[in-house]
Amino acid sequence: MGTSMTTSGMTSGQIDRACELLRAKLTRHREELSSDAVQQAFGDADLPKEWLTSLRKRVEAIGTMIVRHVTVNYDLPLADMIAAGRYDWTSGDINDQNFPITGKSTVETDIMLFHFGRIMSTDAVLAELDRRGYRPATLPELLALGADQPELQRQFPIIALGSVWRDPDGDRGVACLDRYDAERGLDLCWCEYGWGGVCRFAAVRKSA
Repeated sequence: MGTSMTTSGMTSGQIDRACELLRAKLTRHREELSSDAVQQAFGDADLPKEWLTSLRKRVEAIGTMIVRHVTVNYDLPLADMIAAGRYDWTSGDINDQNFPITGKSTVETDIMLFHFGRIMSTDAVLAELDRRGYRPATLPELLALGADQPELQRQFPIIALGSVWRDPDGDRGVACLDRYDAERGLDLCWCEYGWGGVCRFAAVRKSA
């Protein structure tokens, strides 16, 4: 962590530690990490107002994070995982051959949806998730989220970079929960073209 002073009088290390505390508070309550949440989580009584201003700026810079708790049943065939989401349309390329399922039994986990608010390459997203101690969600985790929280993808596209298929030309494809008008879909998106600022990236905290 850095130690340089900011205009608010906080060191960069203090801001980092405060952001991690904020993230832990919100994760426990399954809430969204946003600028308003800084004030709600800490309040003026806990931190000086100028510190809150710096924290808001840092939160905006690192992106918001929404937490959702899901149950992933790895014993289900992929077709059943997809059917549970009741999508209006699906990509035929998301199948057992291209996306073989690994894992066993039923696992409960928290899925984080990161929003960076800017155009980013796939490698940049992966590097940022790794820096924060997260790994990209896999296809089964994404499908569990889509089945449990079907309305989320009507708000924004949700990308799972943890399960990748390479087509015969070597291009990387990943699953995406998306919408077209009122319809919900399970789409295949290509990693080489970058991601728009509206996208959310599903991720899971790395195991210790």
